Amino acid sequence: MKKLLFIPLLFTSICINAQQSITPSVLSSLERSVDRNGSTKAIGNAIQSNAINKIALNGNNPNATDTWFSVEVSNTGISDQASSGRCWLFTGLNVLRQRAMKNLGITNFMFSHVYLFFYDQLEKSNLFLQSIIDTRKMDLDSQQVQWLMSNPISDGGTYTGVADLVSKYGLVPKDVMPETYVSNNTSEFNGHLKRKLREIAINIREQSEKGATVDELESYKVEELKTIYHMLCLAYGEPVKEFSWCPKDSKGKYLNSPKKYSPLEFYKAVCFPEEDLNSDYVMLMNDPSRPYNKVYEIDMDRHAYDGHNWLYVNLSIDDLSPIAIASLQDSVPMYFSCDVGKQLNRSNGLLDLNNYDYNSLLGTTFGMTKKQRIQTHDSGSSHAMTLVAVDLDENGHPLKWKVENSWGANYGYSGHLIMTHDWFREYMFRIVVNKKYCPEAILSLLKQKPVKLPAWDPMFMMEE
Repeated sequence: MKKLLFIPLLFTSICINAQQSITPSVLSSLERSVDRNGSTKAIGNAIQSNAINKIALNGNNPNATDTWFSVEVSNTGISDQASSGRCWLFTGLNVLRQRAMKNLGITNFMFSHVYLFFYDQLEKSNLFLQSIIDTRKMDLDSQQVQWLMSNPISDGGTYTGVADLVSKYGLVPKDVMPETYVSNNTSEFNGHLKRKLREIAINIREQSEKGATVDELESYKVEELKTIYHMLCLAYGEPVKEFSWCPKDSKGKYLNSPKKYSPLEFYKAVCFPEEDLNSDYVMLMNDPSRPYNKVYEIDMDRHAYDGHNWLYVNLSIDDLSPIAIASLQDSVPMYFSCDVGKQLNRSNGLLDLNNYDYNSLLGTTFGMTKKQRIQTHDSGSSHAMTLVAVDLDENGHPLKWKVENSWGANYGYSGHLIMTHDWFREYMFRIVVNKKYCPEAILSLLKQKPVKLPAWDPMFMMEE
């Protein structure tokens, strides 16, 4: 009690005497504010010798052992993105994988991630270089050009990348084009790719200053893309154009004779060819820093120059949750993303606001709302996973959710993460759902002219 009374008085004193710099008097006041009793020293010793989460862990959290779900989509096999930022790709293909296994009548199957990632990196390279041509007349220090130079390419992404790439290039089984060391460890090679792209970019701007036409710049770009393509082949292997394949049962026995496919033919054969991954789906966002029931588009933030920008409807959690529940009740998993690092117990895979008691440990409070966390860059969507289950109470309200992760089968709860609905409310950001699960009132919002937001908005980092 004494401590709680003292802190406001100290704060008032500092405010009265505060100056622009840490003066000797201010420093002296701060030094006198330190509580040096035995318990504080013991806490300090513990913090200085251990990871914060280890000593802040709430060992009496009853949610840690609750793994029952009333609505769950059957899923088998856990993927592993290894040391790469490809969660968006693994999540998107996990959703499509469920369809493929159902259509093929098998229980074990994976798409090749590196196949589609090759084209992702090629398309992003072209997107960057063409954007440099489009902005050639802008000052180099303009915010748009600086954003481009700072973000020439990455291995992160979003659902729109999955939809555009699959629709354009198709899919292949994992055993047709397996992972490479570089695809599992993207950082080093990505650094070389960035450097080369920036070199080409500055050459484009210099040629433009010397009077080169757009046609000449685009011809130069295509010529330089040959170098990028060569580098990608070295790192990820050359993409397959045709292959023979047939499904196998759980014992590895062929179920029929192999057939020849192109990647696009294979995608249409094993998934749902009548569905359009762009027009039949909608991204739903929960961003309380902006008005709800509005449509937003993120400028310049896509995977391909001829692809789609992010387009989403901003909804309250109370409007978004029933749509997710409807999809799961129809046994359809969803692309899902959140701020995964907040209150995550890595040993059991539980995401719960009560996992860690930082307030008691550090002698303060962390009271920002979700809106404030977004506005101050403290929180944003950082990781994509596949939403596969929800547990409902007797009134149909969600108690907790489960996602299939892409960090290997040994991580969390058998490769999954479980989140309470309270955590979902605070740190969930978006789902991608088939429009047939959305009420007409929500779909009618898509008739609005989207509010266009810049790619450097604090809410819109690539999911990794």
